[in-house]
Order: sequence, then structure tokens, then C-alpha cells
Amino acid sequence: MRLAKLHDWNVTPAKAREIQEKLRAKWERADRFPKIHTVAGLDAAFVLSGSQALKKPSRWNAQRDANRAIGGVVVFEFPGMVEIARASAVLPLRFPYVPGFLSFREIPALLATLQKLKKMPDLLFCDGQGYAHPRRMGLASHLGILLDLPTIGCAKSILVGMHNALAEKAGSWTPLFDENTGGETIGAALRTRDGVKPIYVSQGHRISLESAIRLTLAVSDGVRIPRPTREADRLVSDVKRDFRTDGQ
Repeated sequence: MRLAKLHDWNVTPAKAREIQEKLRAKWERADRFPKIHTVAGLDAAFVLSGSQALKKPSRWNAQRDANRAIGGVVVFEFPGMVEIARASAVLPLRFPYVPGFLSFREIPALLATLQKLKKMPDLLFCDGQGYAHPRRMGLASHLGILLDLPTIGCAKSILVGMHNALAEKAGSWTPLFDENTGGETIGAALRTRDGVKPIYVSQGHRISLESAIRLTLAVSDGVRIPRPTREADRLVSDVKRDFRTDGQ
């Protein structure tokens, strides 16, 4: 499967910002997708190797010093949610850890992973932000534009924005809005299970916020994290463990 290349990846943070701003012109916020037969979850992880692994551990050091990126994808039949394919890839990590630019660290490995599939899924769920990003170009939006596919961002925490109180019942949601841009709605805080913390859903590309919420609930199975991204997270965690066990 050959994928179009819209820009380079080995760039400076300043150039990365310029790329994000240019991609905004290609972003689509309305529904444009066919009947969905397959969905996929995508996630990425990072690996320390060599002397870097001896440094004092911390979340920030790990993200900054990691030198391998692992991409994972798990594909399901929809709406039955029967797993039909999975793949992973490990690539050298070229882009530094800079908040707001994680897509430049993760997407190359995700693209390498997607190239291993026989057929591209109809809809991608990304473990990360979409429109709910300081420059409205989170990983889900960036990847969706590159692939010209509908994508949804399903994040565990807020990168930008705030929301009002949310009902405890599963399926409840409230807008995530950005006071810095006049209260613009940039996503939603969505309760996927009674009484648990919400997840943060935002439009990736070629999808409305309403459809993103509806489809996220459709692939949820009573656990806080929707099944596609949850299984992708497990996959990259397994690959990361095996990578270390092999002494690489």
C-alpha cells in the first residue's frame, strides 16, 4: 500500500509549526465518509535503549530521550467489533519531544504500520487529539489529512480547553471549549462508563463532532477507553516489552 507524502518529517519545530498551519487549509469538519465496514485503533509508544535507559526515569525524560517509535494498529469489523487484523512497526525516532508536536514523533511509525495492512480501514480512532489542539492540528487531524480518511481523536486527558460539569451516566457528554478563542467548541468530554473519568473526543478529519461522539460510543464496550485504541495500546506495549526483552 503506497501512501502519499505531503511533507518531510525530519524538520525543525519551527518548520513543524509551519506545516501544521498549512495543513489547516485542508482540514474538513463535516461528515464525508462512506458506509463504515471496518474501524481501526492506532497508538504509539517509545523505547529507550543503550545508555539512555540508565538515566533517572521520569515521564519527561522518557519522552525526550526515547530513540525508537513503535506504531500499532488493530482493525475490527464494524459494527460487530470482531478483530480482523493487526500490525506494528518500529522506526528510529527523529523528532525531539516538543509539546504540541507529538504527531511528528508518532505518525511516521503509524504510517509504516498502516502500510502493512492489505486494506485501509474505513475509519481510524487515534489515541490522541484531533481538533482539540492549540493549532487545531493534533495527531488525528494530521493523520486524517495525510491519508484523506475520516479520523477521530480519543484522548485520555485535555491538551487545551475546558468543560462544564458532566453527568455520571455513560453516554453523557458536554462540549470542550477554548476560552482563548471566544469559547469555540473544539471537542467533547464523553462519559463511556457510568461514574468513570471522561475521555476527550475531537474531530480528526472528514467527520462532525456529533458523528465522532456517536461512533466512539458505538465502539465502546463498558470500559473507559474505547476498544480500538485500548487494543492498540496493548499491542504497542507488548511490542515494547518484547523489544526490550530481545536486548535491542
